[in-house]
Amino acid sequence: MSTLFSKIAAGEIPSYKIAEDNRFYAFLDINPLRPGHTLVIPKREVDYIFDLPQEEAGALFIFAQRVAKAIKQVIPCKRIGVAVIGLEVPHAHIHLIPLNRERDIDFSQPRCELATEELRKLSLEISKAFIL
Repeated sequence: MSTLFSKIAAGEIPSYKIAEDNRFYAFLDINPLRPGHTLVIPKREVDYIFDLPQEEAGALFIFAQRVAKAIKQVIPCKRIGVAVIGLEVPHAHIHLIPLNRERDIDFSQPRCELATEELRKLSLEISKAFIL
């Protein structure tokens, strides 16, 4: 059975794509902690990030690093925070979250509400900043 994230990467469910290559896919979280909050996934279905083979896990983090640099070019922030939680969707993924203070990465706080047009604009701007 395909996960929600597999369906997003396959284009079966719409997303605000940031970047992709043959193995990985990055897209905006539609319930973000902060504007620019992005999810980075392997296209291959693996439930737990630490079950990825070492080479694939390393490549996923390198891809995420490139996405984080693109986010930082577009979103004014001090850092891009990284979180790996893995409980909400059974598909390995990395959260990249623009940070100005520690509480910006607190998942217990209310999420931002961004209009569809804001999400579309952000995804286009970050995507343009992403270098293959």
